[in-house]
Amino acid sequence: MRDELVRALSADESVSVRVLVGTELVREAVRRHQTSPTASVALGRALMGAVLLASEGQDGEWVQIQLRGDGPLGTVTVSSNSEGRVRGFAAHPQADLPPRGDRFDVAGLVGLGALHVDRNHVSWKQPYSGIVPLTSGEIAQDLALYLLESEQKPSAVALGVFLGPGGEVEAAGGYLVQSLPETPPEALARVEAHVASLLDLSARLHEGVTAQQILDELLEGIRHGEPIRTHPRFACPCNRSRVLRAATLLGREEVRDIVERGEVLEVRCEFCAELYQLHPDALGSYFPNA
Repeated sequence: MRDELVRALSADESVSVRVLVGTELVREAVRRHQTSPTASVALGRALMGAVLLASEGQDGEWVQIQLRGDGPLGTVTVSSNSEGRVRGFAAHPQADLPPRGDRFDVAGLVGLGALHVDRNHVSWKQPYSGIVPLTSGEIAQDLALYLLESEQKPSAVALGVFLGPGGEVEAAGGYLVQSLPETPPEALARVEAHVASLLDLSARLHEGVTAQQILDELLEGIRHGEPIRTHPRFACPCNRSRVLRAATLLGREEVRDIVERGEVLEVRCEFCAELYQLHPDALGSYFPNA
């Protein structure tokens, strides 16, 4: 089934709920980056967190999240636009740690440090940037802290990735619930109770629970508008033309040397791990004076 993001507002627009099933996009990222099991969970959570944060933006807006922790995974960078086109990578995707009991040690792999979030739009003069301490490494809690401290949006965030015995991604998803300061106390108490009852999200998704069913649970007893649905996916805008343009950073002299030696220049995109081979004739035609 296709990945799906379902979002809805309470009738008085005081509570916003977004629920994501992102199994396929996480699976694609794991396939491309050949991540270890624990890194798969960490990268998957970060990717889905970016989709959830970006989904409230206007058309053309995008969100970039960087987890700059001191753990063996290194920096994790993910980026999503408002339509849910998301990409990302970890500095050391094969890094791993043994489980802690029955849980992947994502916190240990990510470590402590800083969480950076940038929101940008082509029409803005400069991006909006926020930084908060990376205090848990579990990612969902860190994003909730960012939303509260940098954007003044009290939020509940859950992110989960369910792996099979061979490390394959069998289910992934998350939700983001936000309330306004003037949310009626009874509505807020009801939502908080629903959030508290939604335990082990990844296992429930693995059992086949849908995004709509999770949304219904979170908004049970609260009048709300018609849900809006989108279909996020892993997507990277890199292509051969962009890679050729990026080759200009090498400098004309180095490009000339590569062409004269007849070498094939290999360039790998960090975000999607796509490998491009630039042959001397392509480089020479792009730099006719090289």
